[in-house]
Amino acid sequence: MTVPTSYDFEPEAAAEPTPPHIDQAALWNGPAGQAWVESQALLDAMLAPLLPVLLEPVSRRPGAEVLDVGCGTGALALAAARAGARCTGVDISEPMVGLARARAEREAVDARFVCADAQRHELGGARYDLILSRLGVMFFDDPVAAFARLRGALREGGAMRFVAWRGAAENPFMTSAERAAAPLLPGLPPRSPGGPGQFAFADAQHVREILQQAGWRAIELRGFEVECGFAARELPGYLSRLGPVGLALAAADEATRARIVEAIVPAFAPFLRGDRIRFQAACWCVDAEA
Repeated sequence: MTVPTSYDFEPEAAAEPTPPHIDQAALWNGPAGQAWVESQALLDAMLAPLLPVLLEPVSRRPGAEVLDVGCGTGALALAAARAGARCTGVDISEPMVGLARARAEREAVDARFVCADAQRHELGGARYDLILSRLGVMFFDDPVAAFARLRGALREGGAMRFVAWRGAAENPFMTSAERAAAPLLPGLPPRSPGGPGQFAFADAQHVREILQQAGWRAIELRGFEVECGFAARELPGYLSRLGPVGLALAAADEATRARIVEAIVPAFAPFLRGDRIRFQAACWCVDAEA
């Protein structure tokens, strides 16, 4: 298929361009949060290879009190609870927290969920043994203050492990949609490397400095890659709902969304393996002690 260089697409049909420093509460309680709710099963399956890395500390602390930061729709907290931990998940998105609560009730696991900004919420004193996060800590507007608050939520001997994306260049799957859509959506906002967002923790030294300033010690960063993926038939839905392109298309009519998605699907040919989309997720595994 030939990708067109222009479209009969009215700019006002798309969502307002997202500014570099976005209102995280508005974003995750709006179209981005709703998209994650609608795509929960797909995203949980896609990111499942990250869970063993995050659950390893739980296996060493039977019955631990765990705080899952940026818990989203609950995949990590529920997995930790099934592994024997007592879990509290915190997230700024009411739609995602609502789904997480429903899943915990349906599965009858020991997990509770709080809708709050972990950077500012009173976390209840030093009550947790472990803090975990799956791709949820890169969105703080004041990361030093946020991690200082999180450190204060740990008991003596407590520890933290989180997984964060490395750089955009190391994760081409994650930016393929916006690169392919750029001629079709000229108002698509560029990524802001200095602000909160998916790749805010790309630089290891930057992450280390944040944690040091927040009072953490024994900080270790380990780069790793895992293969993630999902059924190829899910790709159009993924593109139309998620990421900067999905956000830009949130207010477009169905026909426009379909046309633009059809035009950018060929950009994902390098990731197609049979009937699956497969890609390498390049991440940091970060450990620190309170």
